[in-house]
Amino acid sequence: MTTRTGLTMDAGTSGKRRVLVSGAGISGPALAYWLHRSGCAVTVVEKAGAPRHGGYPIDIRGTATEVVRRMGILPRLRDAHIASRRFTFLDADGGEVASVDPRALAGGAGGQDLEVRRGDLAALLHALVRDDVEFLFDDSVDTLDQHGQGLDVTFRSGRQRTFDLVVGADGMHSQTRESVFGPEERFHRYLGYCFAVFTMPNTFGLSRELVMWNTPGKAAALYAAGDDDEELHAFLNFHQPEAPLGALRDPSAQRELVARVYAGAGWEVPGMVKALRDADDLFCDTAAQIWMPRWSSGRVVLVGDAAYAPSFLTGQGTSLALAGAYMLAHALATHRDHTAAFTAYERGVREFVALNQALVGKGAATLFPVTARDLEQRNAMLRDLVTLPAAPAPPAHSALVLPEFAPVP
Repeated sequence: MTTRTGLTMDAGTSGKRRVLVSGAGISGPALAYWLHRSGCAVTVVEKAGAPRHGGYPIDIRGTATEVVRRMGILPRLRDAHIASRRFTFLDADGGEVASVDPRALAGGAGGQDLEVRRGDLAALLHALVRDDVEFLFDDSVDTLDQHGQGLDVTFRSGRQRTFDLVVGADGMHSQTRESVFGPEERFHRYLGYCFAVFTMPNTFGLSRELVMWNTPGKAAALYAAGDDDEELHAFLNFHQPEAPLGALRDPSAQRELVARVYAGAGWEVPGMVKALRDADDLFCDTAAQIWMPRWSSGRVVLVGDAAYAPSFLTGQGTSLALAGAYMLAHALATHRDHTAAFTAYERGVREFVALNQALVGKGAATLFPVTARDLEQRNAMLRDLVTLPAAPAPPAHSALVLPEFAPVP
């Protein structure tokens, strides 16, 4: 990125703040909704050819539930709520250790928290803004040139545009972050696990439930999100002291790594590995967090996983993305100067992010013990949970109180 000096302005000749959002997953369209509501002219660019469907079920909890209520989509998300009936844990031989109410394990806020298919949430968000926001699918940002009047953006398609602000909402491996803030390695905090997710046929008769097999340092889970789903979400998670980044960049190497780790495993794992080899929706990655001292630089700002991925071990990635999008848009609506807005955004969200990223220790220790002793302790805890009521939601989930978003006259 190159920089020129000049007069600071935050809007084009139309008077509207022109904002480019990179990424059409969850935080991008959510941010676009609130930016449009505040009077911005919003463009969303997405490298995929269309909104992405499918994906592992995700959680919407605490503060994020209030965000979707204010967006008017809470009733539809309640209709899409999965309402899993049980989580069953198995030992190395496939014998049952315990079958528990999911709320006893993860906690819940009096039936207010939601679990939905990621694709359902993404589709709702896209439908909410598609008539008000410009979408550029099958494209991405190639170069950014910041100057006093804005940012000149060249897209990979060759088109060129000028914006007042650019927002990176492009996930944990954000290209926006890398081009402006530097290599991911500076901000990537590896948590000691790798995982693979994919779908496979539901030949087990599972219905709104998760079944998880564990040995020390390894887990394999099958998850049926609905009553009569023909497909299961399959999940393989394993401990690796060092992140195998080279293997994770190569789809063939990913498959070989997972097959090698799970060689000789019991239960249904051999069949899962076979299904993984043939899966066309395989996604492999590390369990990691993004830690950054600042989320903005000049006219570029990050939101969601690009700025503060908490990892799936916290179950809070989607909730942070929704809450962060709201707070960023609120700051921009409140402060005409983008520098002041970005400062307010960070001041308003950073403690909430820290509290939720800190949940990672509890999630990893509970579900994915690395040693035999830890696994025994985890299993004893699960047996106790069978007779206990639902656990309260962690305070971190609702630690952020949203300011009111004033309607645009």
